[in-house]
Amino acid sequence: MLTPRPFDPDASSEFPKLPPHSKMTAKDLSVYYGEKKALGPVSMDIPEKHVTAFIGPSGCGKSTFLRSLNRMNELIPGCRVQGDVRLDDNPIYGADIDPVAVRRRIGMVFQKSNPFPKSIFENVAYGLRIGGVKNKAEIAARVERALKNSALWEEVKDRLDESALGMSGGQQQRLCIARALAVEPEVLLMDEPASALDPIATAHIEDLIHNLAEDYTVVIVTHNMQQAARVSDYTAFFYMGDLIEFNLTDTLFTTPSKTKTEEYITGRFG
Repeated sequence: MLTPRPFDPDASSEFPKLPPHSKMTAKDLSVYYGEKKALGPVSMDIPEKHVTAFIGPSGCGKSTFLRSLNRMNELIPGCRVQGDVRLDDNPIYGADIDPVAVRRRIGMVFQKSNPFPKSIFENVAYGLRIGGVKNKAEIAARVERALKNSALWEEVKDRLDESALGMSGGQQQRLCIARALAVEPEVLLMDEPASALDPIATAHIEDLIHNLAEDYTVVIVTHNMQQAARVSDYTAFFYMGDLIEFNLTDTLFTTPSKTKTEEYITGRFG
């Protein structure tokens, strides 16, 4: 995993002013469900090819913010989004911008694995076929690459025609990651991807997240602060719909700048 350089504009020359490039940027982003504001306004830069974790108590807005990063909130009746979200400085919201095209570039893995009742191969190939890829050799090559990138190939290469529903829970979650990777996104959003898994399967997912950050920008929502500390380079703490603090993970967990952050990570609430 890449190790980010600490960045502080007021720091001494011991820490060079070299923040990582921002892959995504949110500015004054607010989300409403009907008349109720659930989030915001939030402004944040998400570093490229690093792991960024969102933490906070249930209902604090972290999953709402995550879904806003690839327009998944638009699928919720009564939900509306205000503000600006950009990918490589290009807006992802707008009447003339195709949300499906946005989601191809910004993939998502959900809390509960949701394999299709199809073969292992067809689960991974599904997005490619929907996207218009017809060349069988290309599909096979991209399925294999996605399964390798999700650390699943060696376990399933001899049973690609078997139903994905016969896989273990951890394997199914990695299959869903492979399905997201097959369409070659630039950003991978993960909403509590290990919350329903046993410790061994969770360790597999965490190792995988480390490896994925070499090639992808990864954003993960987790209730598990220890997991955030293990897998992420940067951590954002949300509370009551507000972004309280965003910093290098080591800094946020050891010397938080906000009292509310310190209270949360020391277990005084949440």
